[in-house]
Amino acid sequence: MVEKAVIMEENAVRRALVRISHEILEKNKGAASLCLLGIRSRGSALAEFIANNIFDIEGVRVPCGDIDIRPYRDDLKVHELRETELPFPVEGKKIVLVDDVLYTGRTARAAIEAVFSVGRPAMIQFAVLIDRGHRELPIRADYVGKNIPTSRSEQISVKIPPFDDETSVRLME
Repeated sequence: MVEKAVIMEENAVRRALVRISHEILEKNKGAASLCLLGIRSRGSALAEFIANNIFDIEGVRVPCGDIDIRPYRDDLKVHELRETELPFPVEGKKIVLVDDVLYTGRTARAAIEAVFSVGRPAMIQFAVLIDRGHRELPIRADYVGKNIPTSRSEQISVKIPPFDDETSVRLME
């Protein structure tokens, strides 16, 4: 793949995550009963950034963890189905799933299924840094950092520590 454009640099990513954090607090009327679940891998790092932003804004540490959705994907052959474990109970909580890119909706569907496999939350919301379109399922994000319409031949590359040595969003072809 060849880099076509830098869509967001570090400051733009940071601003988008701060805005998403404020929107989450506004929609939920604060941090009460709020929990964040990052979809592995980069969604986990983004969830941590949002949790830290919420702490800076509200002075409240919201529970934050990550979720492995691979056993729930309908397009992956995972031979070892294991029980989903989360670092906090989801019963009656407002769960915000966090991911880097929303594309077909299959990852979000799998994450919702994984959450319901361990309990029944009061609600599930979805936050993404990038929404690139091309949905195959009726899934939409409640919080979006940036909408980037793409062709199917293009890809979005999100770079974020600790997985990468920089913070950026790039369009690749």
